[in-house]
Amino acid sequence: MSPFRPRPISMRQRIDAAPHEVWAVVAAPGYLEECHPFCRANPVDVWPGPGSQDTVEYYNGRQVTRRFTTWREGEGYDLEARDATGPGATVSWRISPQGSSSLLTIELTPRMLGSLPSPLRWVPYLAVVRPLMRRYLESVGRGVAWRVTTGEPVRRNQFGTHPWFSPKPRPPQAR
Repeated sequence: MSPFRPRPISMRQRIDAAPHEVWAVVAAPGYLEECHPFCRANPVDVWPGPGSQDTVEYYNGRQVTRRFTTWREGEGYDLEARDATGPGATVSWRISPQGSSSLLTIELTPRMLGSLPSPLRWVPYLAVVRPLMRRYLESVGRGVAWRVTTGEPVRRNQFGTHPWFSPKPRPPQAR
C-alpha cells in the first residue's frame, strides 16, 4: 500500500459578479470578518502581498494563523494555515472568469492524522476530515458570494454550524 498522502479538498462557487469585484472583497485586509460564517475576528499583521499574515479567530475560540506564500493580483493567492496544536494545511484561493460571472475555487490540502500509522489514516480522512472540510469550504464560498453580491456581511453560522469551528450556540442556562 502506498503511503498516505491526502488529496486536496476543493470547493467551487459561482458568483454573479466580475472577477475584479470578487478580488476586491477577498484581497481586503480582515475580509473574513464580513464573509466567513465561522469567523469571529480576522486581525491582520501584514497586508497585502506575499508575506501577508493574519489570524482567523473562530467562534469556538480556536485561532489559526495564515501566512501567504504567493499573491497573484486579481487572480488569487496561496497560504499556509496553522494553529498552535496541529500541522495545518496548504490553501489555494483562485478567481476565474465565467462569462459575466466568476468562479471562486478554494482548495485545501490538510496535513493531519500524522500520529496514526499510514495505512489507518485513510479511514478517518475519508469518513471525517474530507466531508467536514468540504462543508467548511462550501460555507466559506457561499459567504464570499453572499458578501460580494449583497454587500452585506454574513451572520454567524448563516449556512449551518460546524462542529470544529462554530458549533451551535448553547441556550442560556436558567438561574
